[in-house]
Amino acid sequence: MAGTVARIVEPGLERRLKAELAGEVLFDRFSRGRYATDASAYQQMPAGVVVPKTRAEAERAVAIALEEKVPVTARGGGTSQCGQTINTGLIVDCSRHLTAILDLDVSGRRAVVEPGIVLDELNRQLRPHGLWFPVDVSTASRATIGGMVGNNSCGGRSLRYGTTRDNVVAIDALLASGATARFGPVKGDLSDLSATAPLRPLAEHLAALGAREAAEIEARFPKVQRRVGGYNLDALVPASEINLAHVLVGSEGTLGFSTAIELKLWPLMGRRAVGACHFGSFHAAMDAAQHIVKLGPIAVELVDRTLLELASDIAMFRPTLDAFVRGRPEAILLVEFSEDDAENARRLASLHNLMGDIGLGWDHQGARWGGVVDVTEPALQAAIADVRTSGLNIMMSMKDQGKPVSFVEDCAVPLEHLADYTARLSDVFEKNGTRGTWYAHASVGCLHVRPVLNLRQDLDVKRMRAIAEEAFELVRAYKGSHSGEHGDGIVRSEFHEFMFGSRLVAAFGAVKRAFDPRGLLNPGKIVDAPKFDDRTLFRYGPQYHPVEVKTHLDWSAFPGASGGLQGAVEMCNNNGACRKLSGGTMCPSYRVTRDEKDVTRGRANTLRLALSGQLGEDALTSDEMMETLKLCVSCKGCRRECPTGVDMARFKIEALAARTARFGHSLRDRLVGFLPRYAPFAAKLPALPNLRDRVPGLAKLAERVTGFAAERALPRWRRDVFADTPAAFGPADGRPVILLADTFNRYFERENLDAALTVLAAAGYRVEIARPADGSSRPLCCGRTFLSIGAVDEAKREAQRVLDALGPRLKDGVPVIGLEPSCLLSFRDEVPALLPGPAAEKLAASALLFEEFLAREAKAGRLALDLAPIAPRALLHGHCHQKSFAAMGAVEQTLRLVPGLAVETVETSCCGMAGAFGYGTETVAASKAMAELALLPAVRAADGDTLVVADGTSCRQQIADGTPRQAVHVAQVLARAVAAAKARPALKEAAE
Repeated sequence: MAGTVARIVEPGLERRLKAELAGEVLFDRFSRGRYATDASAYQQMPAGVVVPKTRAEAERAVAIALEEKVPVTARGGGTSQCGQTINTGLIVDCSRHLTAILDLDVSGRRAVVEPGIVLDELNRQLRPHGLWFPVDVSTASRATIGGMVGNNSCGGRSLRYGTTRDNVVAIDALLASGATARFGPVKGDLSDLSATAPLRPLAEHLAALGAREAAEIEARFPKVQRRVGGYNLDALVPASEINLAHVLVGSEGTLGFSTAIELKLWPLMGRRAVGACHFGSFHAAMDAAQHIVKLGPIAVELVDRTLLELASDIAMFRPTLDAFVRGRPEAILLVEFSEDDAENARRLASLHNLMGDIGLGWDHQGARWGGVVDVTEPALQAAIADVRTSGLNIMMSMKDQGKPVSFVEDCAVPLEHLADYTARLSDVFEKNGTRGTWYAHASVGCLHVRPVLNLRQDLDVKRMRAIAEEAFELVRAYKGSHSGEHGDGIVRSEFHEFMFGSRLVAAFGAVKRAFDPRGLLNPGKIVDAPKFDDRTLFRYGPQYHPVEVKTHLDWSAFPGASGGLQGAVEMCNNNGACRKLSGGTMCPSYRVTRDEKDVTRGRANTLRLALSGQLGEDALTSDEMMETLKLCVSCKGCRRECPTGVDMARFKIEALAARTARFGHSLRDRLVGFLPRYAPFAAKLPALPNLRDRVPGLAKLAERVTGFAAERALPRWRRDVFADTPAAFGPADGRPVILLADTFNRYFERENLDAALTVLAAAGYRVEIARPADGSSRPLCCGRTFLSIGAVDEAKREAQRVLDALGPRLKDGVPVIGLEPSCLLSFRDEVPALLPGPAAEKLAASALLFEEFLAREAKAGRLALDLAPIAPRALLHGHCHQKSFAAMGAVEQTLRLVPGLAVETVETSCCGMAGAFGYGTETVAASKAMAELALLPAVRAADGDTLVVADGTSCRQQIADGTPRQAVHVAQVLARAVAAAKARPALKEAAE
């Protein structure tokens, strides 16, 4: 695919789909581009995309495409590692609407679900019934059941629970013929299928094939649990009962389109115990796995030295590693037990003994160094699991153009050969001039290994071919499986004849032709596959030519065009972590819309295609690009939570800057961005701008001119604004600190700044107010509002004013304290990228949120603050930027300084106001929907004695707009506690 994305099918398909379906029918170049990739190295531009609203619509879409002779590919979360969910035909996205549990039999431990339901969401609904679906894949937060069935997914605890195939009872599917059929258990002689049943001829064909090939299947199918390659012909071997659904499992959508799936459920696991077995050599860890499994764990997961080092560079994982990693191990095996407490303790003790028996000890050196760290706290176990399940994406966080590439990733060998296999495979990598990264499922001999290669280079593509051929030869020699978890797709289908032999590959072809004689269901997967190293199929193939664009921020940490911007955008590997629906912050807009356009991955893909010229000329500044970015609230959740470090908020600044350079600013942009410039004048005549919300009908009239939604009241201007003063506050001999008054608190909520001064002075600090160095009456500003409209040059001017004003005091090590997270944290994030250099780095190191400063002082034993009880409880909502910069612990600790105050932190994503986002006519509905996900219901449920605390100006506005409550800044909470402490003597005297 070179140049722009061309339409490749007759327009009749699009017309028919739009005429007959209520769901989305997407044939525009931007939408198609978002579905052209999955988490593999490949890219195939589809003809179009359908997002059906019902199963009937999905069936109709498939039928229309087949009538038009257009290939069809079903898609769930789009996280396939091998290219299963991309193709050149019609993509049917089941993940947005086909998400229901159709039937639940609690006593029978069965559930029937639609294919688009996400595993974590399924288990969330099953949990109250004491049940779960235990195929716990690392992508559980976004993997759909339909996708798991298509791949025959396995998960970390397959040692106990088996694969998806072992837990699928039946499947309702639409066939290429247009017929629908229920695939499930039948008698081996098919006597329970009537002669007129639609499934009967196909079942007879499959049963005959199974009988004919039984001996070959016995001889050639690997005897390892992790065998997911090819079709499951072993399910057809003559027996008293066969399950025809198991032929569809692992078929990657090449045999039928699943519309309903019946699952086997299991009781929830009990308490767990984890032994983190440290090893001084990788080989010792691999050799130990065969002995450890004899202790009866439910999982044995590997993390190697490379993963540990990469994870330690990611802020969200560093505290977890500090909590359980001892020394500098070459590998850690995470051994998990799930019995009762006494049995868990006994098995942990046995694990300690085993490590000693195989010659390892903490007091030994080199390869004999090692031991076990017990992990029994559920919270730490969950955090370690997050690191482990993010292993693939952590590996992909390397910033070089060379990345760990998936193609021999999940080979599986018998455990007794695991150590030898990994050693010999490492030799293969070294011979080919590279190295591998290792992690995953040591318990079943399936290790995710990715050699580091740059697939933009012909030499590395040739190395990939050589490594694959040698690796698969090793696997065959050990009687293992070349496809142990992630399926076949484009990556491994080519090698089936090498692994299974020509006779079984012919049988695979016979199965395909029986189901799909025209080859229209996800063609090119499992049978009739292309060469896996065909560069025309690569995401970064010969056709990939990044263009140079002018950038405004520093991207020098990344390789590639546009000063590294291209490399930064390419950090998105489509792993889909941004598609999670609960926990953390990202991606709040996706949680509301469930639209691929509105998720971090979709935006990053669009930017990558635009920056490489694949979406046409001027795509970066196009209306379609602005539509793609419209619902991004710049929450920075992806900055912290994306395992590969994709920072969409920063990308958005670049896109807005490019758009501004081409088209200029709208009136609303100017009203938002230039707020710090006109605020001093508006504050002198506050009644005038406040008329908008006081005079009936004026808000509606203003909406047409300004684009601010009439249904929202704007922040109220006031005359008594916070003014800078040369006078310092607090004791003359107190430790100096600088308070930076932000625009929002200065002009709209000065009470917060007054409260901060009260608290800091009461704690004995000498507080200076940050003022311009040139004596200007215009207050200092972080530049945040300018960045929000792409006015980067204006933001730089504001940032430079701050550096000029604070430079001398920063050299003295004086902390700079701020109240508004979005403003203060700009000094840590955007300002060093705007004005790279020592001055910005010094400011970034010195800038602290009010609560961060107090928590740090308290921890150091320097905080002398007399506080008295004021309320029994506080309900805390965290600003997105507080979460992104790991400041939530600080605000919780600061609130707990107040005696008797119980703090509950609401598990929320973005509040949805996000500066001006919540006021826009085209974004107000999404804003309110974000708030209703968790925040506003939690606030409404809080009793009257509970303080509602939110440090973000926008967060407080959203709460006030959507509930009867008023949230307060943590500074006000502490100021009240200071006042209550000061009032104690007078109250005591009055009482006496």
